[in-house]
Amino acid sequence: MSDNSKIEWTDATWNPVRGCTKVSPGCSHCYAETFAERFRGVPDHPFEFGFDLRLVPEKLGDPLRWSKPKKIFVNSMSDLFHEGVSDEYIEKICRVMLAANWHTYQILTKRADRMAALLQGKLRKAANAAHIWWGVSVENRKHGLPRIEKLRSAKPTVAFLSVEPLLEDLGTFNLHGIQWVIVGGESGPGARPMEAEWVRNIRDQCQKAGSAFFFKQWGGVRKSETGRRLDGRTYDEFPEPSISPNPSSADLLALREEFA
Repeated sequence: MSDNSKIEWTDATWNPVRGCTKVSPGCSHCYAETFAERFRGVPDHPFEFGFDLRLVPEKLGDPLRWSKPKKIFVNSMSDLFHEGVSDEYIEKICRVMLAANWHTYQILTKRADRMAALLQGKLRKAANAAHIWWGVSVENRKHGLPRIEKLRSAKPTVAFLSVEPLLEDLGTFNLHGIQWVIVGGESGPGARPMEAEWVRNIRDQCQKAGSAFFFKQWGGVRKSETGRRLDGRTYDEFPEPSISPNPSSADLLALREEFA
């Protein structure tokens, strides 16, 4: 768990699952896989087993260690709804998020079918929680746009899209029920290009629909040089946060014991 994430739209990351497998073109240059595989075989390193899927139950209680509210990206190094993660384990993660409700949680998946099914069933309470934001990745029309419909069908209180890497013009699409849209270009070696007009198209649709718009980066081989300004300004919009009181010391101790 990192309490100083370099991801522009979050404060911290929490990884009770590590590793994943590819499902669509957006996965081709996966930053998480590249990072994890650097440490394959390093004894006692969190990624000693590279990007192989692993459950990490000893990390389940990590959000309870922070009494100060944070935006937490859940499984930045995996996908919560991977087929190798059981419903029971996903429910455990959701119980922690519901208990530690002074934080805001951001869950992102490419496995929208499974997420939608669970949010309409076993995870309904978590779907209704305003401090838990549920999102899908949208890299192109073929794979990404159907995920939006799956997310919308689940009707979470807060739904968002991560349109990164944006690989083509998405055209006109339905943003009803979507509170937040993140857009970014691919970065690193072999980064696929992103056109400014593709980004403007999404920005304009967000403004018309009333969806918060966050432009993360232009990307490229040297993303620090290309920056994240669009038409002369930086877009840092977020949904309205859900505010819960910070836990008392006694409550925090009780929760830590409960989830130990």
